[in-house]
This record gives sequence, C-alpha cells and structure tokens, in this order.
Amino acid sequence: MMVWWQYQQERFPLIVNSLLIFVFSLSAVCYSSLLRSSGSWPSFLVTVIVFISCFLIFLELRIADEFKDYAEDLKYRPYRPVPRGLVTLKALGNLALISMFLQLMLAFYIEPKLILILLMVWAYWGLMWREFFVPLWLKNHPIIYLLSHMLIMPLIHFYASAFDWLILGFQMPSGLFWFFALSFVNGIIVEIGRKLRLSHHEETGVDTYSSRYGIQKASRVWLVMIVVSALLAYKVISMIEMGFWVNSVLLIGLFIAYWLVRRFQAQELKSDKAIEWFSGIWIIIVYFLVGFFPLLRRLF
Repeated sequence: MMVWWQYQQERFPLIVNSLLIFVFSLSAVCYSSLLRSSGSWPSFLVTVIVFISCFLIFLELRIADEFKDYAEDLKYRPYRPVPRGLVTLKALGNLALISMFLQLMLAFYIEPKLILILLMVWAYWGLMWREFFVPLWLKNHPIIYLLSHMLIMPLIHFYASAFDWLILGFQMPSGLFWFFALSFVNGIIVEIGRKLRLSHHEETGVDTYSSRYGIQKASRVWLVMIVVSALLAYKVISMIEMGFWVNSVLLIGLFIAYWLVRRFQAQELKSDKAIEWFSGIWIIIVYFLVGFFPLLRRLF
C-alpha cells in the first residue's frame, strides 16, 4: 500500500484530483437537470457513482500516459515512479482492468444503457492510448495532438450528464452541446497550463509548449483559451438565466489570468506552477458557476 500511496502523491494526487473530478462530474448532472427545468438535485447514490465512474476514467487516462511515455521517461525522466521501479507497467495495467470492471458494474447497476456510452469513452481512450496509430506523426503535429486528445473531455461529460437525462428516461437536452464545447476548451487550458515552463525550469528531452513555441506565444494562447472559456461559460450560464454577479466572477478571473501571463512572460513568477494551479482553480470555479451554484440557488 505504501508503494501506491507514493505513486498517487507523485502522479495522481488523490485530494486535488478528487476535488476537481467531483466538480467536473457533478456539474454535468446538475446542468442537465437545469436545462430540463427540473432543478432537482441528483440522489446521493447517483452523486457517488457518477463521481467514482469519472474518477476511474481519469485514473485510466493517467495509466495510459504511463504506458505511452515509458520510453521517453526512461531516457529523460528516470526519477518518475515507473522508470525508477516504484511500480511496474504490469501492475498499472492490472489496476486499469480492475477500474474498468468496477465502472462496468456501476453502470449496469444504475442503468444498463449507460454501458453503451461508457464503451464509447473506452473506445476513444483506447485510440488515445495507441496515439491513433500514428504516434510519430502526432508528435510532430502537437496542435493536432492536443485537439485530438482533448476531445475525450466532452465525451466524459457526455457520459456524466447521462446520469441525469438517460437514467430518467429523457432525451439529451440540446443545450448540453454548449456545455460540451466548454469542456473541450477547459481541457485545453489544463493541458497547456501544465506544459508551460519558465526558461530555467525547462528539461532536456521534455516537450513543453513554452519550449516548442516560446514563452510569449504559448502563454498568449493559454490566455486566449481562458477568454474563450469565459465566453462559453457566459453562454452556458445565460441559458439558465443566472444573475450578473456570476459573470462578474468570470471577469475577475480573466484579470487574474492576464496578470499571471504578464508576470510569466517577464519571468517574474516564482514558480511556473502558478499557471498550472490557476488552470485547475479556473476549471473548478467555472464548473461550480455553471452547475452547482445555479441548482443550489434554484433549490434554496
């Protein structure tokens, strides 16, 4: 157990990821309920199962990355858990199988029709694992790599939202497409944010957006994605008629993101983790505003 505890600390921090995934998964269920004009909070059982199911999907994504990056990690990042021998790829593969079996049982227990969507998620996850069978081409086209891999985010949200509309026997609300677009952009924000480095933190052989495109250009793209996310969040929120102050929170977030980018470009940030951490905080705030808060407001 100590081995797995150490692994999660380094590669999949449970507390941080649990908070992010909880908000991520439940926001889809809540927003779907709001679009149906139901405004009812999901049952405790649904809340727990949709969280566990999405948590396991993200765990599987991490495991797939360990397999994909093994050769590169062995060469350039031998300090990571797998190349240094803390855990083996076989053990991680077994963990992925256990995870998938548990997801399958949970979906069958709640609503067997969920299994079809879960299979869609797994199919795309499998394509990502195999790098769509063109790994070298994707590596040489990082923008396409980014966009193709981030499509998994709206697909996961599609699955999570089905814990509302599908299990209750409704058709999927059409407004969810805007929510899925927001999910796609937010995935890009997190992915770019975790691959921005200050010049003195770049590592040999480690591909980052800041090293490939330069600090100025890469950080500007991240900021543009924050703006696009805010605009999509505004659209999503407007569909459920929320108040002005909710959008004001988004505006404050935009100013903070702009300030971070200016400091980052001037190499004045003490840590490039500030961009990565803000990306996670932004995601939590956005999903809270479009899912949790409107439903709580309507209920109370």
